[in-house]
Amino acid sequence: MAKVIKNGQIVTDGWQVLRLAEGDSAELVAVPSGPVLVPLTVWQARQADLAGRPDVGVWLASHEPASALADGVEQLSVIAVNFPKFADGRGYSTATLLRTRYGFRGELRAIGDVQRDQFYFLQRCGFDCLQPAEGKYSDAQLEAALASFSDFSEPYQGAVDRPAPVWRRMQRGVAA
Repeated sequence: MAKVIKNGQIVTDGWQVLRLAEGDSAELVAVPSGPVLVPLTVWQARQADLAGRPDVGVWLASHEPASALADGVEQLSVIAVNFPKFADGRGYSTATLLRTRYGFRGELRAIGDVQRDQFYFLQRCGFDCLQPAEGKYSDAQLEAALASFSDFSEPYQGAVDRPAPVWRRMQRGVAA
């Protein structure tokens, strides 16, 4: 079973990511039982059937806007954002919008080509679960990645995790 970093801990993960094969119909694809993340198209086509399942979350492709879930974020306990490749940074904006503009308070998960170099910045944008490709990192490498979250003691700019920039957080002494 895959390992993820969730809320600062390495845990075994039971969530499946449903991906549509070529020719699959969002309306007809079989949604497995158990914790499953379905593509946005499946959610939109079958929301009435799936909304009552607490073990169903939605994943957004990098080109799909956060606004597609704006009216239903309160129905979801998990939203995932797919990173198709390391150089595609659109998911950072999607996460920030889900947290700030649309008020999503559930689990926000980064999936796809999620690499250690991104972990700290993904957390800053509001992700609380990081799901690298299964088998990409050993347990020791994930432990080392956890340690890297404290590489920066005071982030300079504001973000989802600390909205105020450093100059607003710091108290300055008055010169005598």
